[in-house]
Amino acid sequence: MPNKKKRLVVKIGSSLLANTELLTPRFGFLQRLLSDIATLRNDGYEVIICSSGSVALGLNIVGSTPEDAGLADKQAAAACGMPLLLNAYKQIAHEYGYDIAQILLTLGDFEDHRRFLNTKNTIHRLLRSEIVPIVNENDTITTEEIRVGDNDRLAAKIAQMVEADDFVILTEVDGLYDRHPDEPGARLVEEVSDVSEYLDATTGKSTLGTGGMLTKLKAANMAQNAGCTTYIANGEAENPLVSIIRGTRRCTRCTAFENPGSVWTTWLADRLQMAGSIVISDDAASSLGDGSGVRRQDVLSLDGDYTRGDVLHIYDREGKELARGLTEYTSEEARTLINNLDVGAEQLLGYKTHAELVRPENLVLLEEKHLTWQAPEGFMKNEGGLP
Repeated sequence: MPNKKKRLVVKIGSSLLANTELLTPRFGFLQRLLSDIATLRNDGYEVIICSSGSVALGLNIVGSTPEDAGLADKQAAAACGMPLLLNAYKQIAHEYGYDIAQILLTLGDFEDHRRFLNTKNTIHRLLRSEIVPIVNENDTITTEEIRVGDNDRLAAKIAQMVEADDFVILTEVDGLYDRHPDEPGARLVEEVSDVSEYLDATTGKSTLGTGGMLTKLKAANMAQNAGCTTYIANGEAENPLVSIIRGTRRCTRCTAFENPGSVWTTWLADRLQMAGSIVISDDAASSLGDGSGVRRQDVLSLDGDYTRGDVLHIYDREGKELARGLTEYTSEEARTLINNLDVGAEQLLGYKTHAELVRPENLVLLEEKHLTWQAPEGFMKNEGGLP
């Protein structure tokens, strides 16, 4: 039986792909990157690229700059820049004897489980044909409401999706520092097990990019939860990937957690956007995870406008996030059920139901290793009645 191939996801920031002043492709970097990918493929790796750069490369064509571009400018720039970016990838990859494919995604492709599975199947089919998928957010059509917002977490979701062994984030700095890198005495952190210890040190972002070190640590935590080791490293190296995988240069290594969750539980637990949230009673909070789900009588407060199948963030009365789970009802149906506890669920909704907002098999408890989300503004404002 042949050895199982290791799987690597690499995320590349815009500043590595586009010249900051000229906004043209950096062919030297692409040559080094794709040469390394050829080497790793020969070493038994399957590689998926998560690439920024299309907006930056298209700004000149539409007559905008990074400083003055609005949403419509960026959408048009992405449409112009994507062919340039893909052509550069394609021509150089062919020099090294392999093909590439493009996958454009939006937030819904990750948050909706059916679309998530469709994307996963496409990537696996490409890998079976030894094609390198290049994944990017579909910046041409996305608006603030449907954007992932940063390619760091998008890439982490891909790493979870394909059950990658390694996740490399190539950026402008050598890795995570214990304080802002410009401060005197700043020290590179080479090994991280708990990213939450370093969140206060993560400020600033690149000129062309949309994510700073904070989004990279959030992405690393998502990968850790799936049993994937993350490397944050400077892309300006002779062998930007091979030197990291072979351990020949310094970077930040975020170690994978032992006993990672399944693809299903990590999909439930690691969200890119909050669809809705609920606050549950003390009794429900204490029994959460013992085989019971969340019933309508357990809910003290509800926030958000969501539909059936969205994932809810579940909080206790103090604002601590306890779990995330798939909702059985729309927010309108949930409010109807919760505000009329003395009326049967079937009578209220017009169909037979157990009035369980989240079933136990569709719920995952958040452990200490997960980064939790703050409760929505106006926390607990609806207690005693949900409008």
